[in-house]
Amino acid sequence: MANLKLTDVGKAYGGTVEVLKNINLDIETGELIVFVGPSGCGKSTLLRMIAGLEKITSGELQIDGDRMNDVPPAQRGIAMVFQSYALYPHMTVRDNMAFALKLAKKSPQEIDEAVNRAARVLQLDEYLDRLPKALSGGQRQRVAIGRSIVRDPKVYLFDEPLSNLDASLRVATRIEIAQLKESMPNSTMIYVTHDQVEAMTLASRIVVLANKGIAQVGTPLELYERPENEFVAQFIGSPAMNLLSGEVVGTGESTQVRLDAGQGTIAAAIPTRDSDMGLKVNVGIRPEDMVQTDDENFAFSGKVEIVEALGEVTQLYFAKTAGQDGSVIGKLPGIHSDVRGKVLNMTAVPQKVHLFSNGHSLLYRD
Repeated sequence: MANLKLTDVGKAYGGTVEVLKNINLDIETGELIVFVGPSGCGKSTLLRMIAGLEKITSGELQIDGDRMNDVPPAQRGIAMVFQSYALYPHMTVRDNMAFALKLAKKSPQEIDEAVNRAARVLQLDEYLDRLPKALSGGQRQRVAIGRSIVRDPKVYLFDEPLSNLDASLRVATRIEIAQLKESMPNSTMIYVTHDQVEAMTLASRIVVLANKGIAQVGTPLELYERPENEFVAQFIGSPAMNLLSGEVVGTGESTQVRLDAGQGTIAAAIPTRDSDMGLKVNVGIRPEDMVQTDDENFAFSGKVEIVEALGEVTQLYFAKTAGQDGSVIGKLPGIHSDVRGKVLNMTAVPQKVHLFSNGHSLLYRD
């Protein structure tokens, strides 16, 4: 399989409308990289540039050390699975999967071996003689994936392959893709999605795109536990991380912050300098890390406006207070249907508190 290297890659339309700029990324053989980001951030555009379906405006794309900028798509050793299945309705599953190999003038024996091998991996053996109309949505998507596998490409590209499926099929097919990757450990895959669950469960690393560039690259847990900036902090995780304004009132190995929406201070297991005393910061606390406290020293106090009892957890939506930009959400384990309309005091343990200044995490400062 292959490794990819993107160096200062950019995309502009008409020479003036810049979509992506300064994309630098190394993808190693065997990785499953997931591109995520808000709508319009350029996820699919970047994928299509790698595939050769969009022209690279600036920078360089290399696959196994070879420059690919001007290489036709068919010669890049790449197979792409699109959002729509794009199966030929008059062809059987076998013929759909074999079509590209027939165009490549492979021998009948090679074609049969490749199709049967892919069908076993994707558990499509019993469907090879069916037409696409006789398959479920998940099975059709597996056929589309199988059509890529038979070509034995250097790199697999997936462009939101599950977005057309209903919720239950999406879960089942996501598991199948994870199992497929396990069965092909040396395969290099790049996957575009807007679904955080897909990104967190499938990726070896996640690339978060925003503001025409890369906001952060890391493993799913790195992005969740140590976001480099407020954008990643709020984009990764559902519901989004709460950001509460405050002021640094104690520095050192552990930082003390007095929050505008609380009473007293909260500790963060993040070192700060003496010069940070009085620094205005945003304190980040994930909803699942907020805990109720009866102590007089708390980070946030608010009236519970809406309660969502989900069984294993209860989500609490607090009423907005003066000077607060967004809603504050808490997520408590178990059922707490009796708290609606009550004022609760909330805090978090120091290891779960994030600090941001001017949009960037203090944890990553030089």
